[in-house]
Amino acid sequence: MKGLLDNWLLPGLVSLLLLLAGCGGGGSSDTTSETSTDESGRLVIGVTDAPGDFSSYTVDVVSMTLTKQSGAIVDTLPLNTRIDFAQYTDMTEFITAATVPAGRYVKAEMVVDYSNAEIWVEDESGELLEVPAANILNEAGETLSQLELSVHIEGRQSLLIAPGIPAHLTLDFDLNTSNQVDLSGAEPLLTVQPILLADVELDRPKPHRLRGPLLDVDSENSEFEISIRPFRHRFNRQNRFGELTVQVSDETYYEIDGETYQGESGLAALDDVPTFTATLAVGELQRNNNRFTYQATEVYAGSSVPGGELDVVRGNVIARDGEQLTVRGATLMRSDGSVVFRDTIDVQLDGETVVKKQLSTEEHDSGEISVGQRVLVFGNLDGAESSLSADHLRMLVTVLSTTRANDESALVVDLQKIDGRPVSLFDFSGTGSSAATDADPQNYEVDHGALDISQIGAGVPLRVIGFVTPFATAPADFTAQSLVDLTEVAAVLTLGYGSGSANAFSAISAEGLTLDLTDAELFHHLGRAGIVIDLTELGVEPVIVPHADGEGSFWIEEGESLQLHTSFTNFAEDLQARIEAGSLVKGVLASGDYVDQSGVLTSRMVVVKLL
Repeated sequence: MKGLLDNWLLPGLVSLLLLLAGCGGGGSSDTTSETSTDESGRLVIGVTDAPGDFSSYTVDVVSMTLTKQSGAIVDTLPLNTRIDFAQYTDMTEFITAATVPAGRYVKAEMVVDYSNAEIWVEDESGELLEVPAANILNEAGETLSQLELSVHIEGRQSLLIAPGIPAHLTLDFDLNTSNQVDLSGAEPLLTVQPILLADVELDRPKPHRLRGPLLDVDSENSEFEISIRPFRHRFNRQNRFGELTVQVSDETYYEIDGETYQGESGLAALDDVPTFTATLAVGELQRNNNRFTYQATEVYAGSSVPGGELDVVRGNVIARDGEQLTVRGATLMRSDGSVVFRDTIDVQLDGETVVKKQLSTEEHDSGEISVGQRVLVFGNLDGAESSLSADHLRMLVTVLSTTRANDESALVVDLQKIDGRPVSLFDFSGTGSSAATDADPQNYEVDHGALDISQIGAGVPLRVIGFVTPFATAPADFTAQSLVDLTEVAAVLTLGYGSGSANAFSAISAEGLTLDLTDAELFHHLGRAGIVIDLTELGVEPVIVPHADGEGSFWIEEGESLQLHTSFTNFAEDLQARIEAGSLVKGVLASGDYVDQSGVLTSRMVVVKLL
């Protein structure tokens, strides 16, 4: 099937937005591959996701190709790759470092297979429900098997590959805005209309994760090299996805075979492990003099990397009773390489359990693990896969979705979600130094340290990032490492008008577009950092306005014609003329800064599809 605003890359001054749709069912096309020559360049491709309410969104990426201006096609993905996009809301995974022929690339194609999808959603009570494959539909109501996604890269924002100059492309799948879930029936029904954020300029960078066997350590130059094995691919000596050099510093944290280090001692310990040891790095992809470098803040190796001899559970602690943790949203990674999603699993601690903390070289113990804490636990699962005996546990950075509940010097928040899970799932009994001081989600106390909260008023939506305070010590309930004011986060607006509407805009002018939602069908939402707003419930008509200079990338697609305006005034005049001539509006897509109180989205990127 073809969907709203299909087959576009939208060059803009912010992150490039793509609303992708494709053909339901299978199918293939003939491709002509170019062999690498000396006239080649290095392209690093990463995959990420915007936050959503999916506990698992696992699909297969079958292929990923790039098309040159000459029409030649280059395949960049050597193997079918299974990806759980729900695990990448705050991180990007390097998927390949491909050497591709030099030139200007104008199109990217990606085939996503839903036939063996594992998609789990949470209902309002927090219960996890699996979406049957037969209930995963395209916008036309047809069962999805494969989506063939075509992305056109236009103008100055096309992807230029030159010898000796690495380039990068990040694809960001916005789950919340791309999917609509109907929970009214006996089983969930999922309608997919994919929205992808594409970034060639690192406008909105996330931490990047790099996974694979260790190839070499260069202590003199403070770097090492990994052969990329992304996502769930087994560690082996095949170099199918390319390799990447990782730079480190005195600030880099290491955990190697359960031991923690920082700086030179960590790199020396990494140099001591055998070649092809399983290694995982987390860091930032940085631009420096038109080159990209990857600087690691965290490095894990050996038995500290999932996929070895121990089973692994990842999730959030929703309750604690003595030495037993109840972990919710548990992803089980078996020692045999299989990955299973479980609703809840029990984790048994004992005096021998080794406890570590992300970004820390200090000593920690099991008494610190409290309700809400996100954890990665290595150990041995029982036969029923319902309980794991913990050998080694790592406390991970935890993300709170909140609104500020006060305007005083202390930071008290109304806690709604922990790592995307409703707070109603969590039993905070025992978290306080006494029962009277157990954590209260409506008055959740955050130790913000030196973080400035003077500009954050009561009622402001906040993302709080850090660690839960040790069990039985609250208050405070949480220690923040960073705060994100969600009113400052870019928003994505998506509207679909089915077979078309003549009344999609109540006003069109150089000052803005006023949207009429009367005829809007399934998609009528605005997404921002995992929070989705139903535009039909605002009580006001949403308005899209340009920035003060009126500049941006404003697109009109009608039939086979794709018209780009860089002036909002010209865009509005063209749009008005086409609608007056009888064209119908099928869809609207925009990104920018959104003001909740007024319903105004200020944008440099607007797309309107006409019929």
